[in-house]
Amino acid sequence: MNADPVRRVLLAVLLIAAPHTLVSQERGAIALGEAVQGLGVNTRVLVIGAHPDDEDTFLIAWLSRGRHVETAYLSLTRGDGGQNLIGNELGEALGVIRTEELLAARRVDGAEQFFTRAFDFGFSKDTIDTYKHWPRDSILGDVIRVVRSFRPHVIVAVFSGTPRDGHGHHQVSALLARTAYDVAGDTVRYPVRTFGPAWTPLKFYRNARYDPTGGVTLRFDVGEYSPLLGRSYAEIAGESRSQHKSQGFGAPQRKGPFFDALRREATRVNEAATASRERSIFDGIDTTWTRFRSKVRRRAARAALDSIPRAFAAARTAFEPFAPDRLLGPLTRVQRLLLSVCDRQPGPENPCTRIDGGYVPVDADLERSHAIALSRVDRALGLAAGAALDVAAEREAVTIGGTMRVTSTFYNRSRDTVGIRGPWSPPSEIPVSLFSTLRLVPPGGLVRDSFQTTAITVTTLYWLQWPRVGATFRSIVEDDEQRMQAPQRVEYKATLPRTGAQFTVVQPLVYRFVDQVRGEIQRQVVGAPAIAITLDDQVQYAPANMDIDRELTVYLRSADPRPREVCVTLSLPAGITADSGFRSVRLDGYDAMRSVTFRIRGRLPAGAHRFAARAESDGHVFDTGYELVDYEHIRRQRIYRPAAMTLSAVDVQVPPTLKVAYISGVGDNVAPTLAQLGIPVTAIPANEVARADLQPYTTIVIGPRAYEAHPELVAANARLFEFARKGGTLVVQYGQYEMTQPGVMPYPITLARPADRVTEEDSPVTIEAPAEKVLRSPNRIGASDFAGWVQERALYMPRTFDEHYRAPLSMHDTGEPPNKAAILVAPLGEGLYIYTTLSLFRQLPAGVPGGARLFLNLLSAGLVSPYVSP
Repeated sequence: MNADPVRRVLLAVLLIAAPHTLVSQERGAIALGEAVQGLGVNTRVLVIGAHPDDEDTFLIAWLSRGRHVETAYLSLTRGDGGQNLIGNELGEALGVIRTEELLAARRVDGAEQFFTRAFDFGFSKDTIDTYKHWPRDSILGDVIRVVRSFRPHVIVAVFSGTPRDGHGHHQVSALLARTAYDVAGDTVRYPVRTFGPAWTPLKFYRNARYDPTGGVTLRFDVGEYSPLLGRSYAEIAGESRSQHKSQGFGAPQRKGPFFDALRREATRVNEAATASRERSIFDGIDTTWTRFRSKVRRRAARAALDSIPRAFAAARTAFEPFAPDRLLGPLTRVQRLLLSVCDRQPGPENPCTRIDGGYVPVDADLERSHAIALSRVDRALGLAAGAALDVAAEREAVTIGGTMRVTSTFYNRSRDTVGIRGPWSPPSEIPVSLFSTLRLVPPGGLVRDSFQTTAITVTTLYWLQWPRVGATFRSIVEDDEQRMQAPQRVEYKATLPRTGAQFTVVQPLVYRFVDQVRGEIQRQVVGAPAIAITLDDQVQYAPANMDIDRELTVYLRSADPRPREVCVTLSLPAGITADSGFRSVRLDGYDAMRSVTFRIRGRLPAGAHRFAARAESDGHVFDTGYELVDYEHIRRQRIYRPAAMTLSAVDVQVPPTLKVAYISGVGDNVAPTLAQLGIPVTAIPANEVARADLQPYTTIVIGPRAYEAHPELVAANARLFEFARKGGTLVVQYGQYEMTQPGVMPYPITLARPADRVTEEDSPVTIEAPAEKVLRSPNRIGASDFAGWVQERALYMPRTFDEHYRAPLSMHDTGEPPNKAAILVAPLGEGLYIYTTLSLFRQLPAGVPGGARLFLNLLSAGLVSPYVSP
């Protein structure tokens, strides 16, 4: 498809927006009341931050749900570089979780969601470091695309744009927000062909609730109570905020007054008015529909614009919760007036882009406001008419080129006859045949349709379809024809014969099933390969130049309802052989899962070595599979990856008496990597530490942030200290400020706020105490062991520590003083206590050899446990 450049840009911007689904929790009279209250509101606000969780949900809920302002949040990143309190996903998989959490939050507060191509590469201390990773012009270009697509009257930056933002990403988001405000209308620097039609925002604010030092322009009570909703906007904001479960950001649902604050920084209207005298962020902006009168020349269009405000008011007055059909007449009049503004009949797929005989392009503000008003009327008509649609597919996945039956049922729950055309799907990867005949559905009646659907391509997350380039995903513009993988939809076009009104009824194309505990579960229908093939891990370890004798398991999953015979083969590096050239297996039908195991033997030199698998069936080759991201609070997603694995062969020595107990922390995938190196590892749940038998172990490891995630571990900490005092080694990976609480560490430390970090993964490391056992036995640690690290060196490093601790390393970011708190070693009775803030929880799953060698030294650093024979 060769789309013209302007269309390509507009489509590209749509791709990075979340599907604008109105609040999923509200139905019936509440949903209708909100839709009617929002009629006539034509103002737009764009809030800009850096990460999921940066958004001001108080402001967003108050604007979107309280004032019915079209509101959106632009997050520069998807939060890929953070940590995960609900599972082990990190990196891009965590970005998928946090993307879905943002979309879940927007379904609560009613706003839209946008992203740029920026990848969250981890904590950044300043703009200099951030721009080393993010190409400024590319990210700014994405912000401008969003501004030109959404067309906000007001932009609100969450952060100040100064070092007090505490994170380079935060500071950059604020600076880019202001720059976009300044230059979004410049079509010379940012041509229409690439960035979309020009748009000039009218006002720019910054959040001042947490930073009132620069002055406060506006304070407003987000704790205002809505009688219609039965709760305050602060309560809604708390529910929205609580969708960020992977970050542990559960928030209270506040009742009573609660004030938010903004500071005006720039304006193109009412410049002469003192900012402190403002009463609204829209002060100085004409928010009436009469402002569009000068934008049209046809008499009929002007007359319609003159009549629209009264029609909106009449519709709001006609709202009656127990008689929604009273709204049908007033809403029909509103719809007719809106349609009279354009020469063509606009709709969701045909926006009002031309007026006055089709020769004059419509004003950008009018076009956007008109489209929003039509959408709100469309929704209100469907709610007032009592229309409902139920869609169910046979399966969750349909194979490429295969077919699947879908059943759709249209319910007319009103007291009027409804005419329908459909069902069909908008242009999508799962097309549905069009039914164009008008069918009449009597009051209380239903129409059930059954049809076949197919898939053209595999449903993938568009930003993950190609490998990243550094800290950016592939250019959104280059990927403009890859559609955002929102749930595919089925639509009916409905008509009310009595009034002539038209509206659309839409539902996602879903697979439904019933869980005995959770009730009905709905999953979006996806296009899938007939066979998905995956390996155990993406990364594994093995000792270099030593005999390898292990099993390699290949997993197969079918999306084809037909049985298939499958042949699985491996691609192995030199020096490795398998016990068979292939394995054959039968997959009995849809969702059948089988695994085949190969025994591999040989030796590998130090370095990274690639293993791959592929499946052949019915003359087709399959070499990709998917990782499921599946949590109750978000939509289930599939992350497709090649069926390949990197084996990191490491020059490492493992003491034969080492036996490790591992207590997992947050986002912790370390224990399996230790086992691959030949270390006996036993997982002990945190809630069993108080009563577990610790005698068999020489070393106990506490995972990152485990004390924060597992309060019961704090209660059992005295037992862990006793284990060390009797000769064991206790290795504790980093925590946050809970580590400064009495009794968590044997000797005190202090942490600065914000905490000290070494964010440059290639920063130089100085060995301060080469004789320290953790650096020389069983593996001698040198500069090469700190090469190839990912994301960061160390985090939440103590600013000061007790004299009992020895500190063998020092490191620092550019221009900062050395910090010696990456590893702290202290004798504790007859054993050792080791605290490390090194990001080993990132290095080991990434296959970094030096991380594995150093971690093994930490495990082996103590005296021989009295529970293990010498």
